[in-house]
Amino acid sequence: MPYFDAASTAPPHPVARQALLAALDEGWADPARLHRSARQARMLLDAARETVAEVLGARADEVSFTASGTQALQLGVLGALRGHRRRGAHLVHSAVEHSAVLHTAERWEADGGSATAVPVDRHGRVSAEEFAAAVRPDTALAVLQSANHEVGTLQPVAETAALLGDVPLLVDAAQSAGRLPVPGGWSLLAASAHKWGGPAGVGVLAVRKGVRYSSPLPADDREGGRVPGFANVPAIVAAAASLRAVRAEAEAENARLRALVDLIRRRVPELVPAVEVVGHPELRLPHLVTFSCLYVDGEVLLTELDRAGFAVSSGSSCTSSTLTPSHVLAAMGVLTEGNLRISLPAGTTRPEVDAFLDVLPRVVAEVRAPLGLDLPPTGGADALVLDTLGKRCPIPVIELARHVGEVAPGGRIAVLSDDEAARHDIPAWCEMCGHTYTGEAPATEYGGGHGTAYLVTVRSDQGRSD
Repeated sequence: MPYFDAASTAPPHPVARQALLAALDEGWADPARLHRSARQARMLLDAARETVAEVLGARADEVSFTASGTQALQLGVLGALRGHRRRGAHLVHSAVEHSAVLHTAERWEADGGSATAVPVDRHGRVSAEEFAAAVRPDTALAVLQSANHEVGTLQPVAETAALLGDVPLLVDAAQSAGRLPVPGGWSLLAASAHKWGGPAGVGVLAVRKGVRYSSPLPADDREGGRVPGFANVPAIVAAAASLRAVRAEAEAENARLRALVDLIRRRVPELVPAVEVVGHPELRLPHLVTFSCLYVDGEVLLTELDRAGFAVSSGSSCTSSTLTPSHVLAAMGVLTEGNLRISLPAGTTRPEVDAFLDVLPRVVAEVRAPLGLDLPPTGGADALVLDTLGKRCPIPVIELARHVGEVAPGGRIAVLSDDEAARHDIPAWCEMCGHTYTGEAPATEYGGGHGTAYLVTVRSDQGRSD
């Protein structure tokens, strides 16, 4: 079964397996003790720390190991804010950061701090100048990811750092560490081993010398006082060994995977009607591509692809657990429904990609088939009200697409919806299909008892396919 979900977690690198098995025999003891077994574990831990530091461009004593990338981000954000509390209590981050950053920012605000989310463009990229402009005299920390986890867009980390003055910058390098060189200008850096093919349960938090840091957790002597608890030495050894191996292979493998992703980016819009490829076309991770298929639920599409033998991920606006839009896609102003993320692991072959491209059009067509979207235009009314109250995404957009041909060019459609995702999805659909989104009004003005009316003006040329 082709596995195309490396951005969630990469398959274990062969070197990680070898190093883990060896370290289980040699590095199981407590590295804080003084006996022979402990000294052996300590040597392995120190060597792993030096390896990770070298790849990240840090000093060994600047690197601490955490239980996950999420924990590294949480500790990094809170520890840096506490360390710089004399400066102020303001946090700046991009609107498309990982949820670990956003949830930590929410906690910080609940505890009396403040936070500013810097918007991104339609490709998911911040402007270095706009990011720096959000900094205030009381800003204690800035956070910016190196690459986005949902769409792969690279952020201008070094350019932004150069504009921040003495405000420390925490860089979330989870998606790029090992694959790409670490961008310059960071004060703190977080990464996650299972993203590069190391074992799960190992994160990295690096804090530059001279950067004030005060752990938000009770005091502990381990990991430089930043991360409490017993270190998983075998897993850390495997993480370091695989990081070094992945970095050594990165140039050749990145070129190979980029060619496969370029093929997907080019062929999917040719093979599947009404698809938008999102993320920056050039400034992006080499192995990741994301696209939105109109009029389908991303989770349904994911399930059908799984049945067809392909493991992919979805950034769909509606997931079975939350029924909330992807904050990344919403911030970009693109469609949040029918979204698929393809992230290729090392070793992915052209035949595997070709097989995916063969299967995808059939699967999408089968999911869309019951919707009746191929019905010919039937009329020319000047206005239409579509009541989708009580129906979840992507139903409001599906109904809009189904009935748009019934309205004369220049006419207006009011889509009544109480699903928050429609606020993002309907304007995004208009952008993709050439219609004009003209705003919103209370649904009561169009006969609805509650909710919002999303207003669309039909384009003058109905010849373009929706």
